[in-house]
Amino acid sequence: MGRTAAPVPLADAVTLSGFLGLVPDPRGVRGRRYRLSALVAAAAASVLAGARSLTAITEWIGDIPAWACRVLGFPVDPLTGTVSVPHPHTLRRLLVQLDGDALDRAIGAFLTARATPAGPGLRAIAVDGKALRGSRTHVTGHVTLLAAMDHTGHVLAQRQVTDKSNEIPAFRPLLDSVDLTGTVITADALHTQHAHGTYLRERGAHYIAQVKANHPGLFDRVRRLPWREITLDHYDRTRAHHRLEIRRLKTAAFAHLGCPDARQALQVVRWRKDFTSGKLKANRVRRLPWPSSPSSAST
Repeated sequence: MGRTAAPVPLADAVTLSGFLGLVPDPRGVRGRRYRLSALVAAAAASVLAGARSLTAITEWIGDIPAWACRVLGFPVDPLTGTVSVPHPHTLRRLLVQLDGDALDRAIGAFLTARATPAGPGLRAIAVDGKALRGSRTHVTGHVTLLAAMDHTGHVLAQRQVTDKSNEIPAFRPLLDSVDLTGTVITADALHTQHAHGTYLRERGAHYIAQVKANHPGLFDRVRRLPWREITLDHYDRTRAHHRLEIRRLKTAAFAHLGCPDARQALQVVRWRKDFTSGKLKANRVRRLPWPSSPSSAST
């Protein structure tokens, strides 16, 4: 895990411009008045400052002082010293034509460099797919994004997938651009795949995989571990939001389970009682940590 300071719109945008060199420019060679890095950095600065639409982005750029435009990289007239800012339509056309995957990689590299390590230990990265709110139309479904996010809330990489069924083949391309050395990757049960585990171990990463009934063989082997004879490792009881939650954690070690470098299984049992309805719900989840060696399983 890492710590990241609060965003500073102009300073962070200028730093981001240094990572935009690999983003291809979709415009023709002739007629390029503004650098790609200046336009994208200005758009990023406006979003960090609170802009939430293309109209707000262009208005923010038009209102900033001349010195800020020079810092962002907009051209200066050599005779008058005035700074030229792009027309709103110029910025709109560029943002629509940009390669989304290339821009995601550039922003992910910037966020990775911006984060500072919080101390020794593994860095946690969660992989999850979500439907983009507001992306559904009367002729198309929701846009689904598969994203890798650290526990400070920063998206390190993301890819658009057609639907939930396409998340599995997008897993490796998503993480190819992320440095996985010394990290622990978490994901939902959809990504509990032998090939994913092998890939992560080759990249120097650890993996915590959820084991559910969609993998019946593995689920049965983990379920048959002697959980009743294992001592309880952790107990937690919380009462808030009109409900009572109790969590119990057990850990089982083994020599071989048929997964890449698997050394431990975790069983998390949670009871939740809703005081409003009086209903009691129990949930049992089993996970497999895949460490590089048995001694690192405690991390």
